Amino acid sequence: MILRIFKKDLPLRNLFFVIGEGALIYTAVLIAAFLRLDRASCLSNVVLGKALVIMVVCQACLYYNELYDLKVTDTSRELGLRLTKAMGIACIVLAVLYYCIPSLLIGRGTFFITLAFIILLVVSWRYAYNWILKKNMFTERVMILGDGRLSREIIDEISTRPDSGYQISAVISVNSNPSSGFSRGIPHFSMNRKLSELAESLHTRKIIVAMDERRGMLPTDDLLRCRMKGIQVLEGETLYEELAGKIFVEKLNPSWLIFSDGFLKPRTVRFMKRATGLIVASVGLLLILPLIGLIALAIKLDSKGPVIYRQNRCGKHGRIFKLCKFRSMIDNAEAGCGPCWATDNDRRVTGVGRILRKYRLDEIPQMWNVLKGDMSFVGPRPERPEFVEELVEKIPYYSERHVVEPGITGWAQVSYRYGASVKDAQEKLKYDLFYIKNMSLVMDLIIIFKTAKIVLLKSGAR
Repeated sequence: MILRIFKKDLPLRNLFFVIGEGALIYTAVLIAAFLRLDRASCLSNVVLGKALVIMVVCQACLYYNELYDLKVTDTSRELGLRLTKAMGIACIVLAVLYYCIPSLLIGRGTFFITLAFIILLVVSWRYAYNWILKKNMFTERVMILGDGRLSREIIDEISTRPDSGYQISAVISVNSNPSSGFSRGIPHFSMNRKLSELAESLHTRKIIVAMDERRGMLPTDDLLRCRMKGIQVLEGETLYEELAGKIFVEKLNPSWLIFSDGFLKPRTVRFMKRATGLIVASVGLLLILPLIGLIALAIKLDSKGPVIYRQNRCGKHGRIFKLCKFRSMIDNAEAGCGPCWATDNDRRVTGVGRILRKYRLDEIPQMWNVLKGDMSFVGPRPERPEFVEELVEKIPYYSERHVVEPGITGWAQVSYRYGASVKDAQEKLKYDLFYIKNMSLVMDLIIIFKTAKIVLLKSGAR
């Protein structure tokens, strides 16, 4: 079953998994309180509030240790290691909270009993959930119409994500050999069968149209008959977008961009985004002034050159502005080579600069760009004009990413590895267009949350 939240399809069992685990953590606190306290004290509002604090902290630590990514925790060993680390961090966070706010303390004995029950219930819950996934319970069966690149990308997304909420019942090929090039044990059929009859025989209520070429080949009458029988028909590009969190630009038609929902944002959304950026940048700069001073001193002591590095970047509608960063390379790093992509283990990066890049501290001065209106907190990363000219020529729709303000962080930055090539830029464009199409304050908060997670997990940058 699929639930629609914020215009996105969310597998109901994923929501059930997260909420269910939160309920179990909450229950673990109540069980511990029941064992240590009398029944009246156990159910008091004070204890219930303390249980909520523990639940939020524990689930945040589980998330930051990637325990809600089932591809990461696919082995018992990995689950055990990450769960131990998450619970250790949760204990430290709670200890700090209890020190700062003593009224939140639940008692040492109750706390350790709670911790034991949390580990027991979380491990049991995850094994039970994995059993549900293997049994394909609560999944939606779909038929895929098409055997081209888009079809294969959708099959890969569903097959490699056990929590996608979908199960492929069949692939309908448009060529003469229905099994050509496919694997994974998925049944394949040719177009000589009626889609409605095939869907009913396979107990499928959704057909995904993933044909790379539709002109003269789309079985319009058959698909219409399916709709009349209550079978849902969905565009492959739409499903791919929902599964992968990016837009399939390789076979994208201009008409899809023209008629697709989401690209035109209400004025209130744009105003709130700008107001939020101004407030966060102003408060953020004031709070981290001591850190800014320490970074400036470290840069000066480490190498010759200015503390702040200014570089031309392309902003909204292609307008050129000066982007500010803490200098992380030697002075005049491009004197001999001109504009060029950064590389792994770039020799131009200084010792302090490597640390700044690792924790993304070199981006702090861009808060000034946010205050000036050159940038937003969240948006596509601004590229250099020299690179943009090349990328616009080589990548279709690349200029469309300039319809919004660039950001300090973005959906591409939290969803894709750091890259420095035309191929990487093309892949990032898929995520940038997805963000522009689905831009909202909620999505901005999700991106900021993911950015904090990446920084805390020490994911490097270049």
